[in-house]
Amino acid sequence: MTAEAIVLRPKKIRRVAWACAVGLVAVFTVVGILLGDTPTGVIFRTSDQVAMIFLGFLLAGGVLLLTRPRVTADATGVDVRNVVTSHHYDWNDVLSVSFPDGAAWARLELPDDEYVSIMAVQATDRDYAVSSVRALRELHKAARV
Repeated sequence: MTAEAIVLRPKKIRRVAWACAVGLVAVFTVVGILLGDTPTGVIFRTSDQVAMIFLGFLLAGGVLLLTRPRVTADATGVDVRNVVTSHHYDWNDVLSVSFPDGAAWARLELPDDEYVSIMAVQATDRDYAVSSVRALRELHKAARV
């Protein structure tokens, strides 16, 4: 029986999202800088260049939202934080922890045929996802006894 809290975060998507964010900032910065020197006859001002760079940072921030998912679970319950939403569930309210075939991420099965996706446990993380679901199931089993 595990008495400690576990914290789960996606692995692969975090690396990919950070790489994409850095790439977006770099590309938009280069485009913003080069925007002032075009032979097309269009006049771009400094404010246009700054806006282009700022747009790169905004898009990078949007991509970095994919790094936000996290699950914190202990003997009393589980906190699920996905990209936009966060919820706490007592283990007594959770019927099971599942990872359906072909699903992108695990989920908590709730009463009345409801479920909550756990975006922190993703299929692309393979072995880490398997061990994460097993750890969540152990906590759930221990709390329901």
